[in-house]
Amino acid sequence: MRKSDKKIDNQLRLALTDVCQHAIELYAGFEWITHTVDYGAFPKSLRIVCVFDTEQQLRQFNHQGHKTALLAHIKRCLADGGIEINNLDKQVSFDSETACQQQHNGNWALRLKAANINKLH
Repeated sequence: MRKSDKKIDNQLRLALTDVCQHAIELYAGFEWITHTVDYGAFPKSLRIVCVFDTEQQLRQFNHQGHKTALLAHIKRCLADGGIEINNLDKQVSFDSETACQQQHNGNWALRLKAANINKLH
């Protein structure tokens, strides 16, 4: 990893930690956040995944219209770290622990890899 990549990775980590703490406090069932990125194609390659405990909690989150507010918070936190994302709505996805357990036996590495492959096609 190049020095510039490490700097971006640190900025991403700090911004997403802020987002995670905020979301845990506000949204029932929000568990954690992660990202994948190819620094050679950054920021277009950035994929952020917001994970809820259950599908029901994720549906409730969507039903209550919280997605727009969380996306705005993500955009603001990234911008505060000097990271501008133009297509955030397409680069952020939402998932659940129960879906991962059912579809990938709880293997998040496999699930994230499959999700990135599917987004490319």
